[in-house]
Parts: sequence; structure tokens; C-alpha cells
Amino acid sequence: MCCNTALTDLVVEAREAHGAADMPLQSIDAKVKSVSPLGDDVRLLHLQTPRSNRLRFLAGQSVSLALGEGVAASFPVASCPCDDRNLQFHVRRRAGGAFAERVFGGLKGVDSVRVEGPRGEFVLNEESHRPLVFIAGESGFAPIKSLIEHAMALDASETLHLYWMACGPGGHYLDNLCRSWGDALDNFRYQPITAQAALWQLLRDHPRLGDCDLYVAGPGPWANAAEFQLLEHGVPRTQLLVNRLES
Repeated sequence: MCCNTALTDLVVEAREAHGAADMPLQSIDAKVKSVSPLGDDVRLLHLQTPRSNRLRFLAGQSVSLALGEGVAASFPVASCPCDDRNLQFHVRRRAGGAFAERVFGGLKGVDSVRVEGPRGEFVLNEESHRPLVFIAGESGFAPIKSLIEHAMALDASETLHLYWMACGPGGHYLDNLCRSWGDALDNFRYQPITAQAALWQLLRDHPRLGDCDLYVAGPGPWANAAEFQLLEHGVPRTQLLVNRLES
């Protein structure tokens, strides 16, 4: 539109996405911008799409990433939709994970990665103005990070509270980023936790969980257990969204 001038009155109709179902499936060849370590077992994969073919997605959604030789895997996007050309992914090394091994082996800037998606309904309820509580398990922080950055951009809630459960040294691999959010924003709180302290800490901070919207993302068995406990403690089903990632 910036390259044209209207000579008469006109009506501009824009396609808006009001939910995950409105997002079209796309297939884009992206370039590897960088691969950098986030910890011993996690790498930050930064892909960049062509300027003329950016990925339309909602915060919290996932895509399939495929290399030329047929190696593919699904990952949640770890970056905000507000920068739809630069896509970030948190790739964790797992036994038998061929795509992760390629990433850890050193993808180069000349390498092309096919991005297909987006998929998933783990997205922010932008109509709600309830306090937001985010609960991430291990690298389930990736889609949670996308949701938080989107919520910050929208100024969607008066309060945002992040709980990040991780075990072992380096488990909270973006701890400094989370702490910087807390330092910069009056309405954001961050609590790194262990699995044993998770529910106790949450209930202590939020005795009326039913007044909040909760977003939970992490390995499947852990996410299932968290969902069961939260429902048992009175969280309405309509205010609880869970993203079960591959272990």
C-alpha cells in the first residue's frame, strides 16, 4: 500500500485472524540466521524468512521444520509474532533426535529450512482481562516466552506471573531474560522453581486461582499432572490452556 496512491475514495479490507482457526497453513523456505548455545543441551535456532514471505502465526503456536534430506521435527515458536520475519526456536538435544543433532552439529547460514505451519490452539485469550499466570516446564518455556512477549506488546493484563520449573544446572537457560522482564516491568513477576515446589508456590501466591487465566506448557507427563492438579484446585476448564510437548 505504501507504493501506491489512491486517486478516488476506496475501502481497504484486511484479513484479520481472530483465532488459531483463522491462520492459514504456510510453507516457507527460511535461512539459518544463527545457532547459539542456551545451555549444554539447548540451542537457540534463529531462522529468517524472505522479506516478501513472512510467517503469519499466533503466539504459542508450533511449526514443522524440515531440512533438505528429509530430517524434520515440530517445535513451538519461541519469539513474538510482532517480528514475523525472525523466528526463534529452542532446540533440546534428545536421544534419537536427528533434527536436533543437525542443529548441534552446526547448521550454517547457507542452509535452508522449510517452515510449515502454524499449528495449535495454545494461544492467548485476548478478550480476557484476568491476571495471567504462565507455568513452564523445562523447554516448555519456548511457547510461554512467545505468549509473554505478545501479552507485553498488547499490554493485555494488569499482572503477569511466570513460574518456570526446571531441574539441574542450567535448566533455567534464559533466567537472565526473565529477571530483566521483572526489573523493567512493574506488573511482571518471575519465579524459578523445582518440580516439588511448583504447586505449593503457585497456591501461596494465588490463593484464588479461579480469578486467573493459566497457560501451562511442558513435557507431556508433567503437563498432564499439572493440568490435573490445577483442575482439582478449582481452576475453571475454560481458563486453563495446556500445551503438551514431546519429552
